[in-house]
Amino acid sequence: MASAGDDNLFTGPIGEEYDFLPMICPNIVTVTTNLGATVAAWRPGAALRGLEIGCGTGTSTRSLLSQRDDLSLLAVDASPAMLNQARENLAAYARAGRVEFIDSDALVYLRALPDASVDLVASNYAIHNFDHRYRRELFAEILRVLEPGGLFVNGDRFALDDHDLQLASTQADVRNWFKVFGEAKRYDLLEDWIVHLFSDESADRLMYSSATLSTMRALGFADVRSNYREGVDMLVTATKPSSAARDID
Repeated sequence: MASAGDDNLFTGPIGEEYDFLPMICPNIVTVTTNLGATVAAWRPGAALRGLEIGCGTGTSTRSLLSQRDDLSLLAVDASPAMLNQARENLAAYARAGRVEFIDSDALVYLRALPDASVDLVASNYAIHNFDHRYRRELFAEILRVLEPGGLFVNGDRFALDDHDLQLASTQADVRNWFKVFGEAKRYDLLEDWIVHLFSDESADRLMYSSATLSTMRALGFADVRSNYREGVDMLVTATKPSSAARDID
């Protein structure tokens, strides 16, 4: 996770055993693959400087780097437990100078970057963890640090605009979690994930898709669009306006 608040459960057992995530969120595999593929198809042949917000254990980082040889990344996360795994999992990329792992709160790190200093910003299942105020400030900082025409790509949990459908989706998720963690006899992790879910679903954090995309447009992002959606799992792209901006291929 990219912000280290007092309630950041990713600094504990969830972060230490994050490999459970694909079992409780199967769509993350597709979203993560599409995240890397989107960046791979953008501005082919141009060496890119990228920033990843909430790199976690490095799964999405690997997707980005493995699908684009001319991409270098600054990968930020506020969970030491997850960053240690990322450094181990992607040691070869780090030795090659293609990724630098940074232990920091995302917003703190972004605010320290110069204007128009990166070609792209990517994130995967991190931004939904933030409250609305933090998230809006984060989007504004992402727009600021992107070069004109730069790309923002975010794979994440976006709540369904229909409240009844969102409730049904959440209930189905919890039932699946009881099955997955019950079969593994890991009720300790089940407890932590459910506590975390209460944070995700709280009124000050729940990231509704339409409202979030509207916020991004109001802040000044262009070409804001959904490129993939399955339930609450969605991949969103947007660009920073420029007179010479180039569309996503």
